[in-house]
Amino acid sequence: MQLDLCPQFTLQPWIQLKPMPHSLVSGPWRHWLLDSGSLTQNLKDLAPNRFSLQLIRRAFLSPAISECNALGIAPRSQAYIREVALCIDDQPQIFARSIIPRSTLTGNERQLLTLNRKPLGEFLFSHKNMQRGAIEIKRAQLNGETVWARRSVFYVNQKPLLVCEFFLPSLLQVNANKR
Repeated sequence: MQLDLCPQFTLQPWIQLKPMPHSLVSGPWRHWLLDSGSLTQNLKDLAPNRFSLQLIRRAFLSPAISECNALGIAPRSQAYIREVALCIDDQPQIFARSIIPRSTLTGNERQLLTLNRKPLGEFLFSHKNMQRGAIEIKRAQLNGETVWARRSVFYVNQKPLLVCEFFLPSLLQVNANKR
């Protein structure tokens, strides 16, 4: 499994509107895209005991230009990039890409390098000094499918990291009652 973004995806602008017009995002996607709480917790609540995380890739790489701009880091900088699939019944429902600048990985935040198969959301939303920036959204191609995506800059002890989440259409088909 790989997070395969269409090349045009990184060139398309992210949209940040407050409030977000219903004409742009309506129906069930609106809740998923604009909810400011923990996506991990929302998935666990949707399908109790059926959530899992698949680690796709983690490495020090150069982020996309728009990711560098969102984080305020120089282009071609190296950052710790972690890509995971958030799954229900071992089926990916959301791909997440986290970009963590080297300058964020100091002090207690070095533990972000050792999350392995633990959700980043659990770390972020349990941290007493976490703040979330504005949610930005876009529609694009991922692995050949049209998907909605959102991203936010989080600040842990005032140190930034960017979380991008790509919502697969299958998420709307998850049966919450299946055991």
